[in-house]
Amino acid sequence: MTRRSALAGVLAAPLLARAAFAASATDLKPLSMATGWLNGRASAASLLGRVVLLDVFTFECINCVHVTPNLKRLYAAYPRTDLEIVAVHTPEVPSYQSRVAYLTRETREAGLPWPIAIDNRSAIWNAYGVSAWPTQLLFDRHGRLRTTIVGEGQDDDVAAAVRALVGER
Repeated sequence: MTRRSALAGVLAAPLLARAAFAASATDLKPLSMATGWLNGRASAASLLGRVVLLDVFTFECINCVHVTPNLKRLYAAYPRTDLEIVAVHTPEVPSYQSRVAYLTRETREAGLPWPIAIDNRSAIWNAYGVSAWPTQLLFDRHGRLRTTIVGEGQDDDVAAAVRALVGER
């Protein structure tokens, strides 16, 4: 298999997984439904021109914790002009995981430098048809959803998809 066909496979295979997300958003507009932000605010317009990795997570999800080191490596490997990571925190236990003080403390303890959308009403989660934590949605430089990767243990696939999208000009 050629490098080009291997990269095409990396981008195409996760698209098959996305087919299960009927009626889900395919752009970055749902970010406007955040109930708040930590580490700055991101919008569809502010992200155009960059590859965007949208990480839908919750702090106490062990699978989410396991993907964080890969996200930090990717964040360090690319300039912000090429890649932006935006997290969407959708609480599993809203009684306390939706509190700003809790989110602020957890963000600091986890050392997350990227913008985090607070999705306390699950509006962003629902707009993208997310069904599990963690879910990474990858958008190209035009703000179009190109692939969705669900679950942990797929760090190589996520990194390859980012590399391929950043390489597109």
